[in-house]
This record gives sequence, C-alpha cells and structure tokens, in this order.
Amino acid sequence: MTGWMQRVGAGVAALALGLPGAQPAPTQNTGQAQGAQSEEMPAGGFVLKMNGELVLTNVVARDAKTGELVRGLKQSDFSVYENGKPQQIASFDFESVDMATPLNETTVSGLAAGASGNKAAAVARPEDLRNHRLIVMFFDLTSMQPEDLDRSVEAAKDFLNKKMQPADLVALVSLGGTLKVDQDFTADKAALTREVGAYNGTEGQGFAAGATADSNQAEDATDYTPDESEYNDLNTDRELFALRAVAKSLEKITEKKSLLYFSGGISRDGIENQASLRAAINAAVRANLAIYSVDTRGLEAISPIGDASKGSVRGSGGFNGGALANNMQANFASQEVMSTLSSDTGGKAFLDSNDFAPAFAQVQRDTSAYYAVGFRSANPARDGRYRKLTIKINRPGIKLEYRPGYYAPADFQHSGHEDRERELQEQLASDLPATDMAVYLDALYFRLDENRFYVPVSLIVPGSQIPFVKGGDKDKATLDIIGTVIDEAKRPIGQARETVKLNLDGALNARQKNIQYTTSFKLPAGKYKLKFVVRENQTGRMGSFEADITLPEMKKAPLPEKRIQMSSILLASARQPSKQQNPLVRDGQEYVPNISHVFRKDQHLYLLYEIYSPAHEKLAADASKGTKAGINLLSSLELIQGSTKVYETPLVQAKAINVEGRDAVAIELDVPLEGLKAGSYLCQLNVIDDAGGSFAFPRFAVLVREPAVAAPVPGQPAAPPGVGAGR
Repeated sequence: MTGWMQRVGAGVAALALGLPGAQPAPTQNTGQAQGAQSEEMPAGGFVLKMNGELVLTNVVARDAKTGELVRGLKQSDFSVYENGKPQQIASFDFESVDMATPLNETTVSGLAAGASGNKAAAVARPEDLRNHRLIVMFFDLTSMQPEDLDRSVEAAKDFLNKKMQPADLVALVSLGGTLKVDQDFTADKAALTREVGAYNGTEGQGFAAGATADSNQAEDATDYTPDESEYNDLNTDRELFALRAVAKSLEKITEKKSLLYFSGGISRDGIENQASLRAAINAAVRANLAIYSVDTRGLEAISPIGDASKGSVRGSGGFNGGALANNMQANFASQEVMSTLSSDTGGKAFLDSNDFAPAFAQVQRDTSAYYAVGFRSANPARDGRYRKLTIKINRPGIKLEYRPGYYAPADFQHSGHEDRERELQEQLASDLPATDMAVYLDALYFRLDENRFYVPVSLIVPGSQIPFVKGGDKDKATLDIIGTVIDEAKRPIGQARETVKLNLDGALNARQKNIQYTTSFKLPAGKYKLKFVVRENQTGRMGSFEADITLPEMKKAPLPEKRIQMSSILLASARQPSKQQNPLVRDGQEYVPNISHVFRKDQHLYLLYEIYSPAHEKLAADASKGTKAGINLLSSLELIQGSTKVYETPLVQAKAINVEGRDAVAIELDVPLEGLKAGSYLCQLNVIDDAGGSFAFPRFAVLVREPAVAAPVPGQPAAPPGVGAGR
C-alpha cells in the first residue's frame, strides 16, 4: 500500500507496539476476542481451549438519588442480556483510580520518541495498567486555524500541569501530513508538555508532527501513482480512517480508554462514505474507546456575509437572511460528525464553548471507577448484525451506565456459489459496514423529464487493494459487485449485481491504477440511500460504500424565486468513444467521472452540466405574443487559490436549446491544467440565465498534482491513469 495510508499504517504500528498494553493479556478487550478450546492430551494432561468470543463492557454504578459511585458490588449482583436472552458472565472485575499504583516515567515511555533515538522505550506490563486512567489526546492539525491550535494547546498544558492525577496515563497523537504517535502513554508531565507545545511552536521547533495547517496540501508527487490516497484529499475519510486506526491499535488493552479529539470541525463535502463513519465508531466500540470531541473554534459569531476565507456574497442573500442561514447550516454540518462520534461511542461532544476544561473534567469523571463485565455470546452466528445489550442489577436504587450494544463479527467463508451469493446479500443488509477493502463512490443526476432522472453511479477500487493473479502476461482478478437504492419508505427500488472479470495487460501495472465500474438508475425525484458492496474473490475481502442522494423537484418555478434548474456538475479527466445514448455522451464522446477531484498537470479538467427550462416564463410570454422566443445563458469557471483568482475560462454563451426532447442546454468546459501550479483550488462555476433572470454560483474543490514519473516500457504505449471495467 502506498501514499497516505502507508504512512498511517507506519504511525499506528508504532502506537500499537509502544502502547503499554500491547503485550498478550489474560483477557482482551476487543469487543470480540478469540477464546480457547478444550482438547484432551494422551498423556493425561489437557490444554484448555474454549469456543466462544469474549465480549467486554464497562459498567458504572451510581446511586439513583445522589449520583455517587456505588462500590462493593459482586458478580452475582449483575445479569447480562443480549437481544433479550440471558448470558453467563465469564469475567468480572472492579477498577478504580483510587487503587492505582503510580508509574514512574521509566516504566512507560514513548516508543514514538524512542524510535527516533531521543529516549529509550520501555513497555509496561498489563498488570501495571490496572486501575489507571488511559487518555489519548488526538490533535487534528489539518482542521485547526493557528488561533484554535493555540487555544487547544494551552488547555492541554493547563490540564497536564494542574489537573493530571497520579493515576492518569496520557498519549499524544496528531494528524497532519501523516498520522503520528508523538508520545506513548506516560505519566511524565514534562515530556507530555514538551510534545504538546511542539504543535504550535511554544516548545521545541514547532509542528514536530510534520503537520501543515492545510488538509488539502499537495504532497511531493514526483513518484506519484494513483492509489487510494488521492480519495482522502478532498473528503472526511482521512480523519475517520485515522480515528479508526488509532482505535484498532488500542484493542488489546483491557482497560477503558478515552480519546480527546481536538478538531476545527469535520466538513462534509458532497457524497461521502457513511460506512467510514460507522466503521470508525464500531472500531472505537470494539476497543472500548470513548471519544470526547472538542470543537477548537469555540463560540463563533456567524456573520451573514461569511468570514475572510469566503468570497463576497452575490445577489440578495446577504439582505434577506439566506446567506446567514447557509452559514449557520454549514457550521452545524461541520459539528455533526463530531457529535455522532461522541454519542455513539459513549463520550460527549463539547461545542460552541471557549472553555475546554470541562472536556478534561468529564473524561476524568467518567473513568474514575467502573466494573468490567465479560461474557461469551450464546449466539454463534457471525452475521455482522447489531446486538443490543441489557445489564440489570438485583439491588434497588442503583442506576447503571454502559454501552448499549455491539456488532457481531462477520467472516468470509470459502464456499460454493449459493453461499457466496448469500454472503453478499447479507453484507448488503448488514448494519456493520465492510471496510477491509477501500471502495469509493460518486453519484450524479441529469433530468430526463420533469419528474425522472438519469443517475450514473461510479465505483472506484484502487488496484493496490486487489490481489491480482499472474496468468502469462496478464493480471487477472474477479470482483463481485452488488448494490441497492432505497427510498424514504425504506423500500428497495433499484438493484445492481455484476461479476467483473479483469484480464489486464501486465504492462499496465494495474496495482498502481484504479478499477472503475459504472452503472446507472432511472429514478423519480426524492431522497434515496445508495449502498454498494464490492468483494474481491481471491481472499474474500469486502468493502462497502453508503451515501445519500437527493433528486430535486424541477417543476417550473415562478420567476421571483430566481432559481436556476441544473444537473449535477460532472468533472472528468478523460473522455472515451461511446455509441450509448445518455446524458454523459456528447458528440460520441462519453465523459468518465473523476470521483476524487484530483488531477495531474498533464491532464485536462473537463466539465459537463445541464440547465433545464431556461427562461421558461419569458419563452411562454413571447409565444403568447407571437414574438420569436430566445434564451441567453452565460457560463464560465473561475479557479481560486487562497484569495486570488488565478484562472477563468472564456465566457460560454448559449442562445438555443441543444438537448432536444429534454428542454435542456448542455454546457461543456475544457480547462488545460498544464499552466497551473500544483496545489488545491477552489472552483466557482458561474451560471447566469440572463433572459430568465436566474443564476447559480456553485463551488467545489479540486487538487492538481505534478505529472507522474514512470519508467517507460520498451515497445509499450504509456499507461492511462485509470483502467476502466464493467462499463
């Protein structure tokens, strides 16, 4: 695996090896830890092995009236139920920070620092962690402005110097250009303060984690080849993958863990993988990790015209409240993911406050004392479904706090055709998303008539995720693809199922390319949920992608609304000959959607979009008067870097309908990227219906990289940036 995910893996490997609980423990708090089985030995002895998977959950018992912790409870006081069925308790323990044995700084030190030669690394024994409070501070440097970073660093320093208790062990992780473990769990306040101060330069050299303040910063791309890394540049998967990786690295530590996630908000940019969010949450639940999200922007005053990072407001939005409503909605959307991460993992989100101290206090309060209850589920099914937990106590006046459930494991079995088909169907219906293989999806819409849309869906699987098998000079693999479209009433109204057999020329080096699959649906206006599952049939690994799409009502609106009716904006870096007839084909050339919005300087940025029923009221009025009807559509694209407009296409003007039968004007733009600098750009599309008096100015981000440098193969043409399949 290459690119960002490789660096994440390396960083997390350091965390996993350096964490004090990484050594084998008597019980594993993974949510589902492999047990043992009993097998007799001929010599009269036996080896104890037990079938089953240990499920651990932490229970906090409080007095129902006072809220005080209740101590001294026994295993016989508790009863555990899974989906309403009683379970036998297999392990029981009570942990309290009051009983912790303080660890000195030589017992637990940072392997991340030790690996670079700064200090020796020593790992604590599992029993040394008993009764300790384990806290991970995760600084998402990619999302924070300098003033937000200063505020969070000062709050962390204040906690470390004034509020950190002898039972507290703290680790530091940062996400910048890479995911890095800056300090393993330690009680050394001086070491922690020094590492935290490096984030904003108040200690050491500054930005010791190798971070920048730009989440879309282009990397050194002299040896760049397309892989899964490019799909994380312009969406939230990058943060969610990092959280999932940290959670998975902590699975083998039995004690309860808490993660303080400092972030300047997680923005949702268009269609994104909801499975990534659910996978991050599930990994945290399995690792017994509660996430406490802290919005480092603090309390913000939302301006009707936006801040200095936004362009000036056009039209009447700054005066009628529309712009303010949009800005408030954008702020809420950036906090939604943080709130979901916290609520679903048993933590709490701290938003719209300049005081971060309550977040630290809440973590200490929630992990000061708890009962660890474990059982082996009586349900052997490995169906990936959610199982509800209920824990009861036989003493009155006690209130219990515990996580409400967990996801059962799901394994791929090498089986016959019917079983494999059943596994795909079960995964499609499963609440637990498959994330063993990276899958990326984009869905667009183009109007066919007033209440029906053509919806092309493109799936990308990076070649690095597929275990190709050599067959002569060919690279061979087989992918099973299944998908569904579900409406608001939760009815499946569209299905996709195909087996794609790849038989690619070995000279293409398919492992460094992307496999793109495209299908389409014809749907009425409404809100839908898309879910697709992809399985490679060499090892049986699966990946899934879930997304919502809204197809708008496009009945002719009254002129005062000034609402222009548009399709999705299709971005492409390639076009290919096609004899099909659909909105993606223009003059015999089909636009291939670029899902990642990442382009190379030796490519073109192609845009295709449609405007529907332009100037419809004026056309109707002209027709009633017997005068000649006409339209006047104007459109251009601006590329903005920072606060500077660096490029604008020539103005395109349309005077007549050019898509007969659909009352539409299709506009195509071609932007050569050779003259642009590598980096991220904010693109603004200007669309003005001059005759109808309506307009739209949608914005989106693109990333431009340097051209890939690859050694040419003698006698072979240059390989394309992607390999198409299943079109």
